[in-house]
Amino acid sequence: MPSLNIVLVEPEIPQNTGNIARTCAATGARLHIIEPMGFRIDDKKLKRAGLDYWHLLDITYYKNLDDFYEKNDGEYFYFSTKARHIYSDIKYPENTYLFFGKETKGLPEELLFKNPDRCVRMPMINSSYARSLNLSNCVCVGAFEVLRQWGFPELLCEGKLTKFDW
Repeated sequence: MPSLNIVLVEPEIPQNTGNIARTCAATGARLHIIEPMGFRIDDKKLKRAGLDYWHLLDITYYKNLDDFYEKNDGEYFYFSTKARHIYSDIKYPENTYLFFGKETKGLPEELLFKNPDRCVRMPMINSSYARSLNLSNCVCVGAFEVLRQWGFPELLCEGKLTKFDW
């Protein structure tokens, strides 16, 4: 099965990270968290947002970006409001890593500058008041675009009613 990896660079809000953890658990994506974090991993808000999915989660922590790059190899894509390419125009290969920055600043601009063809954005209105979308929503949209392109491997694609037959 192709490997989808979600990389959070210095996340700050525990509820976002909990929601992202739940998305990763429900889709089989691996979660990579690059420190420092703006909360403790035992934070009640983090656990509540992830509900009872923690046992399904494949999660790894890294001291910094260098530590991450030393231990991982694959195709890296950087989600940013500063990017020039639309996320859905990219063809995502196997062993894809989707990077997302901290809620208040996004990814480091130096990283974006060094990887212009791998930086992607989600279209938004042109407004100084709508600066960005919620981090956990962006991760979900990005992850499901990759999984859609891959044909939703090993995911249940059909639901079933509990009281009625189709």
